[in-house]
Amino acid sequence: MTIFLCAACSGPLTGDVQLSEMPARPEFDGRIGPDGYRRAPSTVARGFYAFDPEPWGAPFLPTDEPVPMFPGGPSASPPDGDGFLMSGGPRNTIVLHCDDAPELHTDRDGDHSGCCGLHGWNGPNQLCSCGASVGTKISECYTAYELHLDPARVRPEVSGAAHS
Repeated sequence: MTIFLCAACSGPLTGDVQLSEMPARPEFDGRIGPDGYRRAPSTVARGFYAFDPEPWGAPFLPTDEPVPMFPGGPSASPPDGDGFLMSGGPRNTIVLHCDDAPELHTDRDGDHSGCCGLHGWNGPNQLCSCGASVGTKISECYTAYELHLDPARVRPEVSGAAHS
């Protein structure tokens, strides 16, 4: 089992989680779920994490191809309306169920919210209790429901090892 710690302060960000393969993102019909929210099922089950090998999140780069900004999400055009945007963010982000990082809080500075949740377009929106930005949660009605920790902003620790 592994816990993820903030690279800035070494504070724990997650409970014990176990490595799994990156699953396919679940289909989503856009309806309100049993939890009362209009969001896709979580990509990664509670208690697990996976590494996403593809670029993920901000910054977004122009492209002529209509690719999704986020896996499982829609294509989007840049503000000038010419072409489309694709992720130029980090590879190998750590993908978790959003509830596996209860110590994180949402950055209230900046535009992070959509109509039903957090859209993730403007980069990291999840903060450690020390204030360090550590990842991006997406929970908007047209995106996957997942938390991506930035591998440059966190570090893994095998459970039971002493915190440094």
